[in-house]
Amino acid sequence: MKRTSTLLLAALVAAAALPAAAQSKGDWTLGIGAHNVAPKSDNGSLDATALGLGPLPPTEVGNSARPTITAEYFIADNLGIEVLAALPFQHDIEVRGVGKVGSTKHLPPVVSLQYHFANASKATPFVGLGVNYTTFFSEETTGALAGTELKLGNSWGLAAHVGLDFAISERSAIRIDARWADIDSDVKVNGIKVGTANIDPLVYGAAWVMKF
Repeated sequence: MKRTSTLLLAALVAAAALPAAAQSKGDWTLGIGAHNVAPKSDNGSLDATALGLGPLPPTEVGNSARPTITAEYFIADNLGIEVLAALPFQHDIEVRGVGKVGSTKHLPPVVSLQYHFANASKATPFVGLGVNYTTFFSEETTGALAGTELKLGNSWGLAAHVGLDFAISERSAIRIDARWADIDSDVKVNGIKVGTANIDPLVYGAAWVMKF
């Protein structure tokens, strides 16, 4: 988590420091890459008293890496609307001191408004702010929750995005980037709400970006 926070800070500093001038209105970009979803370290506690288990220690949602794809359309010079999609991410769910109690899959599409600080060098920073919708599915239980039905509720939240594009030709670049998303999911076991999972992950990785 410390390394991802450092990446986020470095990209923000670069965006503030470099001058501007490049992407044109009407341009499209397509990015193909891979990203890791790293939920924050403490995702909240579950109260399973109604299930006869009592309050549980803090939960931990594990990391997951998957291929990703982005498409961005420039509505003005240097200003674009980007859509992020990915293959389903899968996360193990653990209770501290108890072990793995389940797993879930999710899809986290994000729509962002992004500003690109184009400049004379080959490194182009950008920043973005948008909305994230996360849908959870294929929940499974094991360990202390084996035999129960686990359900995580879908989530809407803000999302922030920073990164750097390193040009390798006039129409392609290598991108390194990091996102933060506000993801809070109501957790139900056997239809009974037992708490809220505060996932709020950093999503970081790299992609090959092509301009059309």
